[in-house]
Amino acid sequence: MRHLLEYAVGSVILKVLERLPRPIAHSMAFLLADGLYWITPKFRRIAEQNLRMALPGLSDQERQTICRGVYKSLGRLLAECAHFPTLNTQNAQQVVFYDGVENYQAALARNRGVLFLTAHLGAWELGAFAHALLGYPLHILYRPLDNPRLDRLVNRYRLLSGNKLIDKRNSAREVLSALARNETVGILADQNSSLEEGVFVNFFGIPACTTAGIARIALHTGAAVVPAFCVWDSGQQRFRIIFGQRLELPTLEDKEKSIRAATQQLTSVIEHFIRRYPDQWLWIHRRWKTRPPGEPPLYS
Repeated sequence: MRHLLEYAVGSVILKVLERLPRPIAHSMAFLLADGLYWITPKFRRIAEQNLRMALPGLSDQERQTICRGVYKSLGRLLAECAHFPTLNTQNAQQVVFYDGVENYQAALARNRGVLFLTAHLGAWELGAFAHALLGYPLHILYRPLDNPRLDRLVNRYRLLSGNKLIDKRNSAREVLSALARNETVGILADQNSSLEEGVFVNFFGIPACTTAGIARIALHTGAAVVPAFCVWDSGQQRFRIIFGQRLELPTLEDKEKSIRAATQQLTSVIEHFIRRYPDQWLWIHRRWKTRPPGEPPLYS
């Protein structure tokens, strides 16, 4: 019953926002996000603690402003996802614009596949969607939602642009096959990992268990790793899809040291973009939940 209710609410919200003009849909989504802000004190506390740990120099007011900005950014993303059925090749550039697409094109010209290094920053779903509409479909590594009905609904929207999904639980073979065909795979690499799947690297000066998957795949295949982020540009009143230059990953004699050093490099790139757009990152996630063996938990 809970799954059915969640699906019904999600479906109605998406349909209502889709039928509204985009500016009004944004305003409506901001109201929803503002309501969510007040009814989720747990997430607000997580964001407050994360900000205290990662950016200790901020004042209480600055932390609150960033936290409110996170919810507003999520509202903006929701409004854009609702409008996916209305987006096409002709009108996509009214919503997004490229910054550094030549970096992506140069990486693709190497003919060894491309790995997008990205994060839950800005409108990550829109970035992948619009990139496909503009002629560059990709594979998206994702974790299925706990609610299968809601998962099917979200995936139906994701696939409208021609992108393909890869379930991260059984992803290795599909990712390697895509790269062998010189295709692009997008991977969100900013969430907490388990001890079995991740390595500890510094993230805002704090050891954070981080997926080593991108580093392992890139070092194994020679695929290009390109930073790719879709952020809201208030001056342009559009989303900016930023492509950084292809990253040169370290290759050391010790394979595991190479993976750890490369993972640190990738994590530092993500941190750099979060510092540029702090109110667009998902601070409400317990990023430092997994601790090195013997260390006490950071979250209650």
